[in-house]
Amino acid sequence: MEPISPLSPLEQALHTARALVLADLVAAEVAEADVVSLVEESVVQRRWWVEQWPDGVEYVAGLVAQDVQDALLDRYGRWPLCPVCGSGDPHALEVEPELGPDPYWVCHQAGVKVAAVGALGSAGQGGTPSSPGSA
Repeated sequence: MEPISPLSPLEQALHTARALVLADLVAAEVAEADVVSLVEESVVQRRWWVEQWPDGVEYVAGLVAQDVQDALLDRYGRWPLCPVCGSGDPHALEVEPELGPDPYWVCHQAGVKVAAVGALGSAGQGGTPSSPGSA
């Protein structure tokens, strides 16, 4: 039996992005088979994207989260809904930074970071004030 070779940085980033977004979908109780397929479609597209621009590997998790959010909006509606704002119209969180490492979900209406991508299950009614200029 041959030893298992370690994953490349690209594959590690894609596996991590997949796991983080799936965790958020599970936390929101929307991880149905058709929704999980949206994650897989994004991972395939982002694999190609990073192969073209290897320096973008650290941005994959946020991009996959944005891809899935956009696909869900087109098919089902806003996701993830903001757990911080208790009144007013329901609204979706947004990924910040739009293109950067260590992505997180933010509520622009309240101006707070709600949770890191992958950690929506631990997001309560609080939130951390977002940095100036990103709210």
